[in-house]
Amino acid sequence: MGEPRRRLPDSNARYGERSFWESRYRDEGATPAEWFGGLDSFREQLEAELSPTDRILVLGCGNSALSYDLYQLGYADITSIDYSEACIASMQDCYACCPGLHWSVMDARALAFRDGSFDVVLEKGTLDSLMVEETDPWHVSREARILLEQVLAEVSRVLRPKGCFISITFAQPHFRKRHYAQPAYGWSTRHVTYGSGFHYFLYIMQKGEELSPSDLALGRSLHSPLSPPTPTRHLQDTEGENFLSTIDL
Repeated sequence: MGEPRRRLPDSNARYGERSFWESRYRDEGATPAEWFGGLDSFREQLEAELSPTDRILVLGCGNSALSYDLYQLGYADITSIDYSEACIASMQDCYACCPGLHWSVMDARALAFRDGSFDVVLEKGTLDSLMVEETDPWHVSREARILLEQVLAEVSRVLRPKGCFISITFAQPHFRKRHYAQPAYGWSTRHVTYGSGFHYFLYIMQKGEELSPSDLALGRSLHSPLSPPTPTRHLQDTEGENFLSTIDL
């Protein structure tokens, strides 16, 4: 029978429609859905950034097993949020025996936490879901930029001084990093890769550190058109740019 199809919204605007996510997660239940691979795919890269005593927030957890897998490794204070009540109810039922896992229905654009509440904020594919209509990564729509800005501003707010925001995505640095490299968020940015053949990326934003001059310049380019590269495009570039229009999770 194979894995169930993981539906994405058919427009950016539908991200805000609670009915879409309720329907999706009622259909899927708690069947794990792992964007860009499970924890084993990037465990070494992720654990290099974490401490067992960290208080961790997972944005848009969906029905991923990531929060539980981290808990099993000894990270004992993990709060996971999702927009869907059906999703959170299902995850609470599945992991009721794990006292260090906390679940809340919440919109990532309006986090109900005090300033400086978390050592680490982690997202895997959540920001990509906000850009489902963006078929041209060189020219991101104003609507998509605003959605990302709302989430990133909230992430910065709830991070403690010297806290860390980790974003796991297929999006290549010349596309995604310019969204992160904004002085208003008060963090530095760097990235590492994982995967063979097609590479995925972990972006690490460190609160309280300054952006490098090159990252500042890249951040400024977000508000002006980028020109696509002239060299011959490789398969990975083609797959990455078309990812959101063809993804079947």
